[in-house]
Amino acid sequence: MARKAKRKTAGKLPDIRAVAAVAKVSIATVSRTMNGSPLVSERLSKRVWQAIKQLNYLPNTHARTLVSGRSRILGIIVENITNPFFPELIQSFEEIAVARGYEILVSSTNSDPAVLAACARRMLERKVDGVAVMTFGEEEPVLDQLTHRGVPIVLAEFKLDDPKASTILLDYSTGIHQAVRHLANLGHRAIAFLAGPHSLHSAITRENDFRAAMQAAGLPVQKKWIIECDHMLKGGVAGFGQLRKLATRPTAIVCSNDMTAIGVLRAAYMEGLRVPQDLSLIGLDDIDFAEFTLPPLTTIRLSRVELARAAFNALRAQIEDAGNPKLQREFLVSTSLVVRGSTAAPPAPA
Repeated sequence: MARKAKRKTAGKLPDIRAVAAVAKVSIATVSRTMNGSPLVSERLSKRVWQAIKQLNYLPNTHARTLVSGRSRILGIIVENITNPFFPELIQSFEEIAVARGYEILVSSTNSDPAVLAACARRMLERKVDGVAVMTFGEEEPVLDQLTHRGVPIVLAEFKLDDPKASTILLDYSTGIHQAVRHLANLGHRAIAFLAGPHSLHSAITRENDFRAAMQAAGLPVQKKWIIECDHMLKGGVAGFGQLRKLATRPTAIVCSNDMTAIGVLRAAYMEGLRVPQDLSLIGLDDIDFAEFTLPPLTTIRLSRVELARAAFNALRAQIEDAGNPKLQREFLVSTSLVVRGSTAAPPAPA
């Protein structure tokens, strides 16, 4: 016999006046606290948030938008939600934003310019306070759309001469140089690179940094060993297949991202090759899954937490400190090598 759930009779819902009464502050102080105003001291702010939690008060965000002119919503547009790098980035961005009183609106372009334009339009319709465009090379079609409306934006690796645009500079060079030196110290001389699609300026930057790192290590760069792939698992499989067709093959492969490297891991296994005994492999990103491949993937870490923090700080500065002539517009996120089990000395010559 089914049980009937008991429902509590709904009483009067708490409003902003009730919060002010419990916190022993003015209604204006409650409003400023919820809007993240720097005019409220940390002591008063803590009292207000305790009262909000105690009363289970749910602010009317639509009314706040009408009064303040700000939605306290930040947009984030990513390249491809199926790549684990981007959900991890979104999670970090949301945690940072929510902790500071913002909500987020997420869109994924799937590398389609038409979808990207629709994403930007949706952001504008929701009156977002700012947008983090984390597409790493596909942002140009919507830049005019966003900047024309005066929406603060932050871009990864793309500089825009606009007072409401900030840039996150990604230092791939440090991590890639560490990766090449690591392989050289193990004894590798024949090193290939599976590059990302050249439609992405981030992929071109990574490839150029690889060439520079090889030159710095005194190692030859063979044109046939640098192959353009997409940044997905199948790209790694296809790139590995092209290398296997060559008469002379590399003993190590550096990949433009972890998804490509994981594709190589599968392809090598299907070919009966052992990693790292027969082939050393390095990825780039250090997605959470990289630690759990067999063997665990040696990779170049690009911290999603640092990237998300830089994106949020750039937008918050544009929104809350607009007009400041000393406003920071460039933020640097570096990379570093994480050595795990997919690299070892090259196999001895037959």
